Amino acid sequence: MTSSADEPQAPTGRTSRGPLHMIGNAHIDATWLWPWQEGYREARTTFSSALDRIAEYDGFAFSCDSVAYLAWIEEHDPELFARLQAEVAAGRFEIVGGWWVEPDCNIPSGESLARHGLYSQRYLVEKFGRPATIGCNVDPFGQNATIPQLLAKAGMSSYVFMRPQAHEKAMPAQTFRWHAADGSTVLTYRIPHEYCSPAGHLDLHVRRALAQLPHTEAPLMCFYGVGNHGGGPTKDNIESILALDGRNQFPRMRFSTIADFFAAVRDRDDTPDFTGEIQPHAVGCYSVHSGIKQWLRQTENALQAAEKWSTVASVLDGSPALTGEFERGWRQVLLNHFHDTAAGTALPSAYEEARDQLGEARAIAARAQNRAVQSITRRIAIAEQDGTAPLVVLNPHPWPVTATAEVEFGGALGEGDYAAETAGGVVPVQQVRSTTTTGGRRRLLVPVSVPALGYRLYRLRRATTTAPVPASGDELTLENAHLRVTIDPANGFVSSLLDKESGIDVMRGASGAHAVVLDDPSDTWGHGVVGYSDVIGSFRPTSVRRVLAGPVRDSVRVESRFGGSTLVEEFRLDRDARALEVRVRIDWHERFTMLKLRFPTALSGVVSTHAIPYGHLRRAIGGHEAPAQSWVDVSGRLGEAPAGLSVLNNAKYGVDVYAGDIGLTTVRSPAYAWHDPAPRPGEDAEFIDQGEQRFTYRLLPHGGDWRRSGTVRAAAELNQPVRALLESAHGSGDLAAEASFAAQSGDDAIVISVLKFAEDGSGDVIVRGYETAGAPASGALELSFLERTVELEFSPHEIKTVRVPRDPSASVTETDLIEGLLAPPPA
Repeated sequence: MTSSADEPQAPTGRTSRGPLHMIGNAHIDATWLWPWQEGYREARTTFSSALDRIAEYDGFAFSCDSVAYLAWIEEHDPELFARLQAEVAAGRFEIVGGWWVEPDCNIPSGESLARHGLYSQRYLVEKFGRPATIGCNVDPFGQNATIPQLLAKAGMSSYVFMRPQAHEKAMPAQTFRWHAADGSTVLTYRIPHEYCSPAGHLDLHVRRALAQLPHTEAPLMCFYGVGNHGGGPTKDNIESILALDGRNQFPRMRFSTIADFFAAVRDRDDTPDFTGEIQPHAVGCYSVHSGIKQWLRQTENALQAAEKWSTVASVLDGSPALTGEFERGWRQVLLNHFHDTAAGTALPSAYEEARDQLGEARAIAARAQNRAVQSITRRIAIAEQDGTAPLVVLNPHPWPVTATAEVEFGGALGEGDYAAETAGGVVPVQQVRSTTTTGGRRRLLVPVSVPALGYRLYRLRRATTTAPVPASGDELTLENAHLRVTIDPANGFVSSLLDKESGIDVMRGASGAHAVVLDDPSDTWGHGVVGYSDVIGSFRPTSVRRVLAGPVRDSVRVESRFGGSTLVEEFRLDRDARALEVRVRIDWHERFTMLKLRFPTALSGVVSTHAIPYGHLRRAIGGHEAPAQSWVDVSGRLGEAPAGLSVLNNAKYGVDVYAGDIGLTTVRSPAYAWHDPAPRPGEDAEFIDQGEQRFTYRLLPHGGDWRRSGTVRAAAELNQPVRALLESAHGSGDLAAEASFAAQSGDDAIVISVLKFAEDGSGDVIVRGYETAGAPASGALELSFLERTVELEFSPHEIKTVRVPRDPSASVTETDLIEGLLAPPPA
């Protein structure tokens, strides 16, 4: 094949390059422009073809990078699976990845990415006798900064990726050592040009790859094979490699595996280092399709909370561990982390499937949690008391939580005002609008204080006196012991947010619209976009009014409109709250536009910090779009005083920070699965996020920086709230009116996120947490339900996992994300 003059030309003389390791692969999108059932079939077809090529060509090898596809084959084609096992053992079918799929690497939580390693590596050892040692995410849209730690602690020492590519993000070299903030390291390679190739001759494909590769005698790597919809290397691909290897203008080319490549470069002393995230690519993916983002967040948190309660209940009552059920739920989550699914870039039908699959996982979590908590609450000694209704409030976090529990019940207590009494005294209860008044249903707000990973019993009863309502001189001012908040009727947003403890008001004097609409003609991915700044308007208030005033909660509701869309924000300040909660309801009908909720501050000298999976990252301020998990913070100065604002949320991921103002990307509405060019006016296309959605954010002002404000724990409490359960009197019981089953002490920067049984069936309990402030931290976790205390020492940014045997005489040991799984040595 002769290349045209405008094609990249490789220099003559093979001594200047290579050798070039040619990696046969077939990138398979589980779902994208097709349903997952089609991806399921294509995995079988592709792997069968790869085995045929292995049989036909000496030296040819194939690399597979997603464990889910192997599980699919095992599920429906045992004969093919046995052939795969044989070729894996022979070293001709290489398994890399070590994660269930190639997930989006910004949307999943840190624990979700840990579960990719846990379930995938255990599967590989069980079915193939060895774990993967190489992580592989060639297609996901950016790489978060925690990945090296997540890989290293799941048994992987190397990593391959492609996006962002060289024109989007400069890296120190094609091969480099990538360090996480805790010091974990993986040897990393960015593949050039593309992960897949045409079905025919590879001359042009290899030339384009070489044009992006350095002129070095060090080993290099090039991927080939028909991909996306699967297919793998063709006979023409393989024959062309044999032919090109004999041409002087190409480096020496060899059929290879990714493991062989890394073995060849691992000990080189000229490999540079890199620390941090590798972004951006396709920034629109942080926010497009609100539904999948919210479903994933809800399901991840539901499974983690259910695991905690199920573990405690199983130890207390001897019921069987639900390890297998939780794995089934997590597998549904992991499958829907697939990059085109979680990113929002697949067809509409993909999200109908995702909704149902994640709904199944949430149902597993709901059943397990209900079974667990009711097995606990039925054992609480609750004596019969006329005129009262027992209410048990449960806290899923290993630190005490003060919150407002919301509960609905029938009219057994009759009309009138209510109170709640506990061992600590009587607290006022506020009645609010119920979902329905049929059957005398009532909805109550109960201020509660609940022990660490435990419960407290309250008794609801008719109040003998009416609780006083705090006086307010201004219907648009909300105030409690910690905050004073004023809503501006002109723009429908907060004009003053006073933190009484520090005396700081981060919003007084700040200006700018709140609910801002921006033009966004970019494609579904947001290709070529760095940030969104083309403002075309903002929502204007049509109603601003006080809707609640009571002893537990005050709230102001703002209704706004833009074009054919409406926005309702209810600003709620509860009695004991340190953050202003805002419940959001959007009915959106705009196209090729974006809604950002902006939070202007009066801060100067600002630094911006974003939550990332199991960590945080300081990012530059300049209005660029960035991915964040459940919180983002700006900290700086207000006059001479240090101050800041954290914005917490339970559903969103795209943010920007500009001059001290945070922007939370709330809705983005391109057409489904469209690359450029966009649909023409009048063209029959379906647009994303049309209709109603709801979510919640909280504004947490603080003096000092975010570390002093409890930002990380506050975000966890928003995403895993306390749960209120109406109980019945049942006389005797062996549990007290309140209890804590797992309680942290020591440094508040330690956040314990996981309490579960070990996967090996030993009955040992796994505890996982991470250090959140970027400094050494120490503490203890008292596991009263096990009658054990675990001492904890964390280095900065560390994710730590420990194994706690049920036998109190056995030692607590530190383990890894795959729970100490060891593969037998290769045969």
